[in-house]
Amino acid sequence: MDEYFNDDLKSCIEVLRKGGLIIYPTDTVWGIGCDATNSDAVKKVYALKQREDSKALITLVDSVAALERVVTDVPEVAYQLIDVAVDPMTVVYDRGVGVAPELLASDGSIGVRVTSEPFSQELCRRFRRPIVSTSINISGEPSPKCFGDISPELLEAVDYVCRTKRDEPWATKPSTVIKLSDGGLIKILRK
Repeated sequence: MDEYFNDDLKSCIEVLRKGGLIIYPTDTVWGIGCDATNSDAVKKVYALKQREDSKALITLVDSVAALERVVTDVPEVAYQLIDVAVDPMTVVYDRGVGVAPELLASDGSIGVRVTSEPFSQELCRRFRRPIVSTSINISGEPSPKCFGDISPELLEAVDYVCRTKRDEPWATKPSTVIKLSDGGLIKILRK
């Protein structure tokens, strides 16, 4: 385990509880995170990324039980997809609940990923709330391939930057995004 792991968890949780923003390692790329239930914090993420709020952000949870708290109806096929997924997979569900309204698309849908990466999973578990997970870049610009590629301006614009995994090679690929609809329709939005 990384020497900074526990200290980073404690610091991140403290910042998240106060409505602040963090930069942290996820199961895909380095991400900007905040409390997904705090509207003001979510608005800060949109402002930092210079992203239109009509483009919904992904929500990260640590387990299927946590997923069931932010989605009104999890289709059976979602459980099957989560069980067999080898790579990180974000699923867009028809109706989100219990999160900041800014995280819902205009049709009420929500993108949620159950993370199995140790740091982000433990952060979600200890925080006991969903966490926003979006790449650490200005909207439209490429995502950094490693921690060292993150813009100094973005590093300075958040309340806490994790030290965990800074020196590790990183998965530079965003998650696959799949849309599930009530009628059982499955649509791949990003591969």
